[in-house]
Amino acid sequence: MSAAVDRVSQIQQEWARERPDLDVSPQGVIGRLHRVGAALTAELTVVFRKHGLGEGDFDVLAALRRAGAPFERTPGELAEHTMVTTGAMTKRIDRLIKQGLATRRVSDTDGRGRVVALTEQGLRTIDLAFEEHMHNEERLLSGLSAAEREQLELLLTKWAAQLGGS
Repeated sequence: MSAAVDRVSQIQQEWARERPDLDVSPQGVIGRLHRVGAALTAELTVVFRKHGLGEGDFDVLAALRRAGAPFERTPGELAEHTMVTTGAMTKRIDRLIKQGLATRRVSDTDGRGRVVALTEQGLRTIDLAFEEHMHNEERLLSGLSAAEREQLELLLTKWAAQLGGS
C-alpha cells in the first residue's frame, strides 16, 4: 500500500533528489508523526480551554483525579505522573490554587512535605473536562477501525519503550 502524496512525501522527494546518497524513508514516519502530534495538540487543547484549563492544568487535575478519593498527591508525585520538573509543577499548582481548583496543605505524615488536593470545584471541572476529552479523542480516532487502532497502539507502545518513554 503506498501512501498518498502529501507534504511529507514532497519533502522526501526533494531530499531524495538533492541527496540521493541518503535514505530519507524515516521522514515518512517521523515527519507524519510530528504533524499528527501538532494537529492532535491543537484539537485537544480546544476542550481544555473550554473548561478554563491549559494542557498542563488538565494533566495535574487528571493526575489528582486518578489518585482516587481524597484526590491528593504530593508535588513530587504529580511531577512524576505528568512528566514535568518540580519547578514547572509548582507553577501549575499555584495556578490551579488561584483558580480554586486545588489546595495545598502540610502533609499529615511529614511536616516539611506538602500535599495537593482537588477542591469540589476542581473535581467537577476535571470530571466534565475528562468526559468531553474522551468524546473528543473518540472523534479524532473515528477514521481508524478498531483493528487499526489496536495495531497503532501496539506499535506506539513498542516504539515508546524502545525510546525509553514508558
